[in-house]
Amino acid sequence: MLTRRHIRVKVLQSIYAYNQSENKDLEKQEKFLLYNMEQMQDLYLLMLQLLIALRDQAENYLLISQKKHLATDLEKKPSKLFIDNKLISLLKSNERFTDIINKKKLNYWENDSEYITIIFNELKEKEWYSSFLTKKGTTFLEDKDFIIKIFKEIIAPNEKLYEYLEDKRLTWLDDFPLVNTLLLKMLQKISEKNINYILIPEVYKNKEDREYALQLFQKVIINEDELSEEIDGKTPNWDQERIAEIDMIILKMGISEFLFFPFIPVRVTINEYLEVSKEYSTPKSSSFINGILDKMVKDLTKEGKLNKIGRGLN
Repeated sequence: MLTRRHIRVKVLQSIYAYNQSENKDLEKQEKFLLYNMEQMQDLYLLMLQLLIALRDQAENYLLISQKKHLATDLEKKPSKLFIDNKLISLLKSNERFTDIINKKKLNYWENDSEYITIIFNELKEKEWYSSFLTKKGTTFLEDKDFIIKIFKEIIAPNEKLYEYLEDKRLTWLDDFPLVNTLLLKMLQKISEKNINYILIPEVYKNKEDREYALQLFQKVIINEDELSEEIDGKTPNWDQERIAEIDMIILKMGISEFLFFPFIPVRVTINEYLEVSKEYSTPKSSSFINGILDKMVKDLTKEGKLNKIGRGLN
């Protein structure tokens, strides 16, 4: 689930939080880093659960419409194509999904159902929604395409949902785009045969990624003085007090990868932190960071400090 770039962002956030804290508790911050990364799976599960909650909202609306005193013929005999959607039924019947939702107590939509109502009301206004309900029957593929359309056009861009998630857990804002992409890819591939394999991805691609996150955080914090010395004198016309704190952390993370992570290619490190700086720092930061990291590579190579193993790593 987590990409290396996303891991770098999480480490960046944790280092910043550690630097801002009055009580420097390394172990506590490491635990928060892991918690922060694992929350991404919670968001993924919550977005999946939202699809089921939306279907349940449609069913409630159907029941209420039928009981209206002046119900129209359409309301008396409404289409059940959405509530009988084959893909949603597949999700609802998946025991692993249900168990993990209950275990993590992710019952948010039961308590905050007004957001489901907002999304459902928006959905009802769409011509393609009404058109879908006029079909006599649907295949699994048609049902899947319908849910994907709802997700892409109604759920993912919904501003009220975005605000809700921000209020729930601030760190979810960084996870939201990646989770939406992962969820969309999963929906496009899902079938009755593969649901147990692709429905819920693991937080980490492998155990090395989890270890990488912890080591990167530790290396930057523990080697603070050494990393500051490496940067000192290599930022012409800038003293360290004038460098933005986020930029300084990004530089230290990059240098840590040069010094302590022999299997990560230099160019990968530089490119990754350029992209991180574009999103999380000032407009001019990427060119500044690129220049400093390039110079660091040359200087560390001359000094014999560049610790890289294998072909194509320099």
